[in-house]
Amino acid sequence: MTTRLRGRWARAAALIALAGGTLAVSAAPATAAPQTVRILSVSAENVKPGETVRVRFRVTNNGSGAETAIVVVGGGLRCTTGCRAEPNLGPGQSQTFDAALVAPDAHPGETTGLNISIGVRLGEQNSFDYKMVYVHGPGTSSPGEDKPAAGVSRVSGRVRDTGGKAIGGVALAIRDSAGHEFRATSDRGGQFSITPSAGRTIAAGPITVAATMDGYRTARTTVRGKAGSTATVRLTLSAVAAPATTPPSPSPAAAESPVAADGTPEAAPPTLKTVGDEGSSSHLSFILGGLLIAAGLGALALVVMRRRNASDETAAAGGSVADAPTAVLRTVPAARGLPDPYGPVLPGDIPRNGYRG
Repeated sequence: MTTRLRGRWARAAALIALAGGTLAVSAAPATAAPQTVRILSVSAENVKPGETVRVRFRVTNNGSGAETAIVVVGGGLRCTTGCRAEPNLGPGQSQTFDAALVAPDAHPGETTGLNISIGVRLGEQNSFDYKMVYVHGPGTSSPGEDKPAAGVSRVSGRVRDTGGKAIGGVALAIRDSAGHEFRATSDRGGQFSITPSAGRTIAAGPITVAATMDGYRTARTTVRGKAGSTATVRLTLSAVAAPATTPPSPSPAAAESPVAADGTPEAAPPTLKTVGDEGSSSHLSFILGGLLIAAGLGALALVVMRRRNASDETAAAGGSVADAPTAVLRTVPAARGLPDPYGPVLPGDIPRNGYRG
């Protein structure tokens, strides 16, 4: 291979290496682009009510053109300075900001976790970053410790019903010997767990756990927790018995007096007694026969009595009905010269005045 050819190959290799290096360098920022907003530091994570927390954060424009960023600082703490900004950032340009916030009040013996929220609207996109800060109320342990003070490492347990079935969704209230209160909810397997955190210690000694849920009686138990150990709790909930509802029995009057369709009571049907077929039929036939005989004798006696009365009346009148003569009476018209419709009066006829001439 000649010297000229070797020089050409060397120049080609250098160009290839340069191109590869350029591609590698240009690809690196795309894969590791900075966040649009990022909290860099917080002055304190554990504070007392009224203390000031300072936060520093950075805003970066990852777009290809200049944009105006709208920055808002808020969250659970009250922002006092640096709460809002509208910087004009070029492509890839970043800017750092500082803000101050004040911790709110907290109840005695309670520790509240609140977020510091930084929101940025850049172009058509919204970006956020958060940082948790713990506010300790009066009577709590001093803040700022990496580890909790010596106390119970965990309170855990399970909630079941009287049949041994796990109950989920049970509200649990835990109170330690120092008066600190914790709350939890059992999962689908009936299990729950409470662990301490910085500034939120579970004091050793008697720990009272109460479980409440609709449809069950409240269960309460007390266990003794030892420093550095786990306190295990077992709770059993008894279901509240639903009141039994039985329909009222009908009164004797209602049972004996049915109601008609129009609402008026119907007459109660007569009570019938069951009688044997053989004895009842023979007894009924005997009674009917006796009644028929008595009726016939009574009618016969009535006829005889009437005949006898009629005979007595005829004898008293001086004769009998059979002896009375039968006569045909004619009405003779008055002597006015009118023709008699029955013809001339014959000897033996009765004139119209009722006397013979």
